[in-house]
Amino acid sequence: MSDSARAFQLEVHALQSGYHGVTVLKGLDFSVGDEIFAVLGANGAGKTTLLATLARLIPLMAGTIRFQGEDVSRLPPYETAGRGIGYVPQEKGTFPTLTVLENLSVGGMIGQRPRQERIAEVLELFPALKDLLRQSAGTLSGGESRMVACGRALMQDPKVLLLDEPTAGLSPLYVDLFFEKIKEIHKTRGVAIVLAEQNATKALQVADRVMVLSLGEAFAVKDAAELTTSQLKEGYRI
Repeated sequence: MSDSARAFQLEVHALQSGYHGVTVLKGLDFSVGDEIFAVLGANGAGKTTLLATLARLIPLMAGTIRFQGEDVSRLPPYETAGRGIGYVPQEKGTFPTLTVLENLSVGGMIGQRPRQERIAEVLELFPALKDLLRQSAGTLSGGESRMVACGRALMQDPKVLLLDEPTAGLSPLYVDLFFEKIKEIHKTRGVAIVLAEQNATKALQVADRVMVLSLGEAFAVKDAAELTTSQLKEGYRI
């Protein structure tokens, strides 16, 4: 799909951000339409910083973030969440002292549709959670916790879902499951997905387009099918 034909959900221009005055992201330009947009790169490339910045958890040093045509660069996280940007962090994606059901209900505080209707959709997507609703999230396995964190974000009825390393530390079985679910979420719910992922092989199997980050800069932004192995290795500094 050409850029002129794509209705962009997110448009990022000259984005700079980082921590404690140290610049991590150095002038990124990219757009995300109705697609799975993978952000690849080695450890330290800036993937987590990027997603946290898009979720408005880290202030911009420079540049702009536009969501559905509106500048959201200075909005607080609760406002961007309310507008339709869902975020699943790499770690601590659940409230450990709350039950699974309570975690999902927290996500359901944003959005207009009946909460039970949305819970039913999450349980249809992640049927393994049906028997865990009364269990404390802190007692779950890594894979189960990721389901809850993803389900809680989906309870917000997002237009864009930011997934930060959703398969990090999971067993191969859960890795395969999550990549299948990522495709299903995009296809059945019409949610644009920004997927930060170290598992380049798996990510490229589901992504429409890809951005390779290298030391905070965009080494390549292109259709996933056009990214060559040599470009990927160069971006990863292999």
